[in-house]
Amino acid sequence: MLNDFPKLWEVTQDPKFVTAKHSLRSIWRVDLAGDEQQKLIINNFTDRSINCPDEKNYTLIRYDIIQDLRYLYDEAKREEIKQIALDLIAREEESKHKKKYATIWRNTYSSYLNLGMSIFSCITR
Repeated sequence: MLNDFPKLWEVTQDPKFVTAKHSLRSIWRVDLAGDEQQKLIINNFTDRSINCPDEKNYTLIRYDIIQDLRYLYDEAKREEIKQIALDLIAREEESKHKKKYATIWRNTYSSYLNLGMSIFSCITR
């Protein structure tokens, strides 16, 4: 799986948006194979979410990434996954998109904002 992952990830950027969207919504399951796969998936999700504003339909891409991170969290119950998702939501500059992404995590995001925590705070300063 580790050797073939770049080929899988490439499909998430297919010129046909429907193909890209469906593959992006399914690729989170690779994380369940082990720790190395988790790092690979989370790194790619984080990088894509941060760097996707140049892409067409980037808000849908970010939404799918946040949703995938929620699926991962629900399956694996790893707090670092939740933290990364909440940090990605906090990075969003437009409030309407931030609210939309936050609905995926419901009460978790509002309590997170009250704590003022972010692993990306050193990047934005």
